[in-house]
Amino acid sequence: MARIAGVDLPQNKQVWVGLTYIYGIGRSRSFDLLAKANVEAVTTVKDLTEDEARRIREVITEEGRVEGDLRKEISQNIKRLIEIGSYRGVRHRRGLPVRGQRTSTNARTRKGPRRMAIAGKKQVKK
Repeated sequence: MARIAGVDLPQNKQVWVGLTYIYGIGRSRSFDLLAKANVEAVTTVKDLTEDEARRIREVITEEGRVEGDLRKEISQNIKRLIEIGSYRGVRHRRGLPVRGQRTSTNARTRKGPRRMAIAGKKQVKK
């Protein structure tokens, strides 16, 4: 079982797809990492040799942040924006869209479910 960056890669997937299970690695970065590690992208994870897995691990560690380090850095960036009171920080604090989307309609993902318009409205019995 290939374990890279603290993540167990799925056995029956191709290596480039398996690497996308790691937080911070998408399609293009996956192909770039495999090219640097000199590993065929279409081989399945279960067919990886120990040497190939080691080369992939080394390339990922030298490339930069993935998984926990990346999550920590992103949360620190958001905390910094909130502390300095920037517009984006205020939007994060209030749970509203940060990147200029409209909020009069839509934005339900960030705002959460709609609140009832009339407080204490009685339910109709069937």
